[in-house]
Amino acid sequence: MRYAYPINYRVSIRYNFTIMFENYAYTVAERFLRYVQIDTQSDPLSESFPSTEKQKDLGRLLVAELQALGIVDAHLDEWGYVYATLPGNTPKKVPVICFCSHMDTSSDCSGAQVKPIVHHHYAGQDIVLPDDPAQVIRTADHPYLLQKTGDDIITASGLTLLGADDKAGVAAIMDATCFLLQHPEVKHGDIRILFTPDEEVGRGVNHLDMQKLGAQFGYTLDGGELGSLEDENFSADGAKIVIEGVSVHPGTAKGRLVSAIKIAAEVLAALPADSRSPETTEGREGFIHPVRVEGVVERAEIDFIIRDFDTPALQEHADFLRSVLNKVMTRYPTARATLQVKEQYRNMKEILDQYPQVVEYASIAMRKAMIAPVNLPIRGGTDGSRLSFMGLPCPNIFTGEMALHGKQEYVSIQDMQKAVQTIVYLAQTWEAHL
Repeated sequence: MRYAYPINYRVSIRYNFTIMFENYAYTVAERFLRYVQIDTQSDPLSESFPSTEKQKDLGRLLVAELQALGIVDAHLDEWGYVYATLPGNTPKKVPVICFCSHMDTSSDCSGAQVKPIVHHHYAGQDIVLPDDPAQVIRTADHPYLLQKTGDDIITASGLTLLGADDKAGVAAIMDATCFLLQHPEVKHGDIRILFTPDEEVGRGVNHLDMQKLGAQFGYTLDGGELGSLEDENFSADGAKIVIEGVSVHPGTAKGRLVSAIKIAAEVLAALPADSRSPETTEGREGFIHPVRVEGVVERAEIDFIIRDFDTPALQEHADFLRSVLNKVMTRYPTARATLQVKEQYRNMKEILDQYPQVVEYASIAMRKAMIAPVNLPIRGGTDGSRLSFMGLPCPNIFTGEMALHGKQEYVSIQDMQKAVQTIVYLAQTWEAHL
């Protein structure tokens, strides 16, 4: 069902709406520090779902905490999803909205035995991580960190990632739920809470039951800088090149052996060095990126990701990759190669443009929280992209998580608190506009 609401409402920031949070004892930081110590790393090579059972450890804890808050339907299903409902407290018929974050952490860096450190009243200096002094979060490399001078900054200890992606989002949703339960004067419709596994490996909503979720609109809490409101992302395809060489005993191989490994190396070397790669592009520029190479003489595989904000441009990137492969293969007539391209996800803006109130209400909520919203494109993907195409228009909202997927990851406690406020005001804004 499509809803039509006025979108011309603007909140005057002359009035500080955040006054209702002045005496609130935030739990977001305490929750975050607890959640990041649970190893929830997903595994892109696993064929199970979720890809790692340990992700359910956090899911079970979240269910227990939600039930302790009085949310009776909170549960963890067989696939590792956490579903819960915060019932509405208004007589108005408000669309059901969903707040969603993912529980898993990236496979790029260890998430085991995370030791979070709180740097109180950060003074603007480079941060040396104590368990590996070679890991230094330098303000020259992380200019946003310098903007957080005076905030309380959380980092890991230098041996692991932190897990702010996306346990900052999980903690913000949990704290906002706590706030709304303690403040029934804040009117809102039914709110669905969703925590997903396996977002980092691109399978976060593969087994999601949309009928059970039962929401009309949603928001992922998985963004970075304060105020970021992301309503568009890369469209994405995956590509695989399979090369079949000719294996012959090396002692009698002259003129006959064709190494699939060497052909794979030639294909990679033939990719442009100054364009079409993550390290040479920015903004809305797309790329072709090899992410895995594996092989022996007889057979080699190269996995790629293809990204662009313009969905039709994906085909152009794939055609370019095919031309590179074909040119290399002309030198090896006895070998064979195939290129397969598979759709992964699409730019959420294609859906969100049909429902402008979803992004507009997020902007209003941020202004209520005394935040200037900044619309940014995501040079990556999010559960919200796939959810949007599954019938749940779903932009992405900041949490403060920065320097993702590595040992220098950090987050500001004050940014997480502002994310809590934004969730609360979003729930209020949907109710107020009916």
